[in-house]
Parts: sequence; structure tokens; C-alpha cells
Amino acid sequence: MTTFDSTEHAHRRFNALTGEWVLVSPHRSKRPWQGQQETPEPEVRPAYDPTCYLCPGNTRAGGILNPEYTSTFVFENDFGALQADVPAGSIDEGGLLRAEAESGICRVICFSPRHDLTLPEMELPAIREVVDLWAAQYQELGARPDINYVQIFENKGQVMGCSNPHPHGQIWAQRTVPTEPAKETVQQLAYYEKHGRTLLSDYLAIELRDKQRVVLENEHFVVLVPFWAVWPFETLVVARRPVQDVAQLTDAERTALADVVRRLTIRYDNLFQISFPYSAGLHQRPTDGQQHPEWHLHLHFYPPLLRSATVRKFMVGYEMLGNPQRDITPEFSAERLRGLPEAHYKAAAE
Repeated sequence: MTTFDSTEHAHRRFNALTGEWVLVSPHRSKRPWQGQQETPEPEVRPAYDPTCYLCPGNTRAGGILNPEYTSTFVFENDFGALQADVPAGSIDEGGLLRAEAESGICRVICFSPRHDLTLPEMELPAIREVVDLWAAQYQELGARPDINYVQIFENKGQVMGCSNPHPHGQIWAQRTVPTEPAKETVQQLAYYEKHGRTLLSDYLAIELRDKQRVVLENEHFVVLVPFWAVWPFETLVVARRPVQDVAQLTDAERTALADVVRRLTIRYDNLFQISFPYSAGLHQRPTDGQQHPEWHLHLHFYPPLLRSATVRKFMVGYEMLGNPQRDITPEFSAERLRGLPEAHYKAAAE
């Protein structure tokens, strides 16, 4: 009988943050691909687009005029998924048909006034301004008595449903804690109550000792492909110090966060030499008035591309009916990302 080899044999891995499992099938990465292929987005965009509703001085889709902003810019989403003035109410039919009113605030963050830039193409001080805005918005929205969670995120690229290429992210702040951070709260709290330390502190210590899945690091943050990664080139950005939210970061830590975001997203672009699509966001403690010492600040990056700029991972079939599944191992993905240059491919070509 052969010995189990996680680089060759199917196995499942436990996600300590959510309590769920992912099936890993490394032998399937050798199969040929005859499925759908994506068309990469155009690489060249103007610094200013008169038709873009996010560019400075332009009129947004809701009819409001943008200021001539020169740095970051945040505004209430003209078509937000959440509304602040929803009246209280609920439905309950025998505990089976349940609904309840949900109030909240949706905002848009423009990272830069320039239409032609994305995070990996911005300078470090400009990304630091984005981090500062994340912290300010988290504090402002989280201080409201009707807001119990502030979700900050970015969808980059048409393949991730982004409707406007201008560099921007979003904030959805709401009355209840959404499903994913709620699951992470349960897992982190159980671990903290048992060990007196944050789950991610101990997990990070293992990853730094092992080094197989570490992509890059600096004095204050580590970027790694998590042991339980679902998406092909998924990464987790973990603060070395167990802070609960982005507003708690020191000046040096905020700059360090901007640094790893820039270096990681440059690697993503360099992987297939395209503007790499992803969904990414911060996970931090709820703003429900509790201290939440179990929470440990981290960022998730979920990119969909699998083998090339035109082949992406689909969550279908078994993933929808069973549980998530991946072919290439997290260790292989980390090795690929770790080996990429930190100079953006566009700059290298100039």
C-alpha cells in the first residue's frame, strides 16, 4: 500500500476560521481544459474618462456631481443594497418562513482620482491614504448605534462583477453581522476561550515555522496562501500583532499594511501579466460594543483565475451541492506567487 502524499492524493482540509472543509484533488490539475475561456480586459485606459461616473468632476449615475478630488474620495452609494431608514418588521411562519428588516449604509471609496490606476500601480503613500480611509470609515460607521458590522471590500475586474474600472472599493455597514464574519467569530471565540490566545496568532506561528505557504512578509504583516484555501491563488493577509480592527493599527503598521497590499497585488498582476481580478476585503471585529479579544485583523483575497489569464475557477456542481473543491495545492500556489518579481510587469517593460 502506498503512503499518503498530500501533493498527489485527494484529501480534505479543515478551515479553522469557519469550521468548514475543502476537498483538495491535486491529481486533477493535470487534466486538459476545454471549458470556457475569459477575454482579458483592455490594458490601456486614460487617466481621466469623461464618461466615468467615478472620475473627479463627473456626474454620477444618480445625478450627483463629484468634487474635483485629488486623493481618496468616499460617498454614499447612489444605488446601495442597504438603506438606513428601513422600518422595523419581521415575518415568522412556524419558524420556517422567516424574514426581518435589515438597515444599513453603503458607501463607495475611490482609491485614486486617476482612472487608469489600480492598487498595484499606485505608489505606497497613495495606498497608505486608502488604509487611513478604511480606518476612518470603520470608526465613523462603527460608532453608530444601529451598525454592528462594517464590511470593507473591493471587487476588481469585470470577471468579478465590477461595473466600473475606476479604482474603487465599497463599504457595507449593517445592523447584523453577516454570515462569513459571524462564522469566524464563533471559531475564534471558541479557540480564545480554550487557549487564551487568538486563533490566528497560533496559526501564523505554524505558518512562519513551516514557510511552505508564506508568500511575502514585512515587520508587521504576513501574506500567505492559507492551508484551507479554496480559490486557486487565494491569500490571507494577517497582522503579526493580534489587533481587532484596522483603526487600532499604529502609524508604522498602517504603512506596513499598504506595503504588503501593494507587493501582493503586483505579484498577482505579474502572475499572468494582466490586471488580475479578485474580490478582497477586511475581516475585523463587529462594532456591537463588545471588546471581542478573540478577533484578529486579517484580509482575504479571492482571485478566480486558475491556469492562465483566460481560464478561471468555477464554483458549480459539487461545490454548490457538497463543499468547496480545488485542484492545485495551496503549497503550489504559494510557491508560484513567492517566486514572482515585485516590480510590476508594466514598469519592467518600459
